Amino acid sequence: MASGNAIRGSRVGAGPMGEAERGESAPRLRISFWCSNGHETVPSFASDAQIPDTWDCPRCGFPAGKDRDNPPDPPRTEPYKTHLAYVRERRSDADGEAILAEALAKLRGEI
Repeated sequence: MASGNAIRGSRVGAGPMGEAERGESAPRLRISFWCSNGHETVPSFASDAQIPDTWDCPRCGFPAGKDRDNPPDPPRTEPYKTHLAYVRERRSDADGEAILAEALAKLRGEI
């Protein structure tokens, strides 16, 4: 038997949601965007909004464009570099040997 609470399971404002209650929705445009993987995304925009040239694909994250035959190129990702790789870009092996020799001399108390 029900507990007698007539509004059980409902919330404030619950009820039929129709155009009459909410008012008319704004006019919309649905624009198709395609990424380099061939995924199609169709977001909707207000009819008076400025439509962007690119849109991020929700499936793969690549940029998508409006031209199906010529989508934007995916971003080029560089592999992860360690701190040592960045140091090696800045310093030659000879520089590294000189710095090491200087540090060892300090440790030995020669400087």
